[in-house]
Amino acid sequence: MESTHAVLDSPVGPLTVVVTDGGLSGLYMDQQRHRPAEESFGARTETQEPFKAVAEQLGAYFAGDLTEFDLPLNMRGTPFQQRVWAALQEIPYGQTTTYGELAVEIGKPSASRAVGLANGKNPISVIVPCHRVVGSTGLLTGYGGGLARKRQLLDFERGTREAALF
Repeated sequence: MESTHAVLDSPVGPLTVVVTDGGLSGLYMDQQRHRPAEESFGARTETQEPFKAVAEQLGAYFAGDLTEFDLPLNMRGTPFQQRVWAALQEIPYGQTTTYGELAVEIGKPSASRAVGLANGKNPISVIVPCHRVVGSTGLLTGYGGGLARKRQLLDFERGTREAALF
């Protein structure tokens, strides 16, 4: 298992991109909860693929020109986490769902708390859109990158004025 990483600038701060065996295995914000130790990211390099593709697609996303990412993913987690992370990728751009709705979607209607925990351990922020999951009342709850960033990303995707914070 060979990992390398790069750090990209973004409107939500520096993003550490980790690639393992040719697939995107991590995208971490600075001061992100559940961020692995820097030593686990492998050597730093910014010139090889797929870092170029990640940078291009993130650039297009933050420019408002891309609503779906098309990158090879290499996410490591439990089978339950994998199911949750796959379901996250089905949430349309600019929309939200609740932890309970996501639990129903994966066939575990009583597992909204477990869904929340798996959501919080999502290793690929922004691209695997865990920011699109909200509490049962529609209020923002937990986000590894902080609630201000979650609001910023949601406002940006909805095209609201608050998105000007970027």
